[in-house]
Amino acid sequence: MAARRAYAAATLVLLAAALVLSAAPAEGAVSSCGQVIGYIAPCLTYAMGNAPKPSGNCCSGVQSLNSAAASAADRQTTCNCLKQRAGGVGGLRPDLIAGIPGKCNVKIPYAISPNTDCSKVH
Repeated sequence: MAARRAYAAATLVLLAAALVLSAAPAEGAVSSCGQVIGYIAPCLTYAMGNAPKPSGNCCSGVQSLNSAAASAADRQTTCNCLKQRAGGVGGLRPDLIAGIPGKCNVKIPYAISPNTDCSKVH
């Protein structure tokens, strides 16, 4: 089980790194899930329960993502991506994921949960 978790984490980190290198986030806009993952990749260790708190890089990424998601369309894109990842990637703990913004002192206008209706995010 631990080996599978470590493999999943390594795979996610490599995927996120590839996405960051190939599609660096544009300032003030979020147009793809790849951009969202680029911002939050440093949060994976915490989101899997392998760190006692989000790292400084994680919180910087969350803050930057929140700033980049300035329009309703950006926030909906971000919400949908986070919703998919929160419910679809093995090893991630939904309770930890949902608490990251608060632990990083970032206010977002929706809950990070597989049950969030992102169409209502404005």
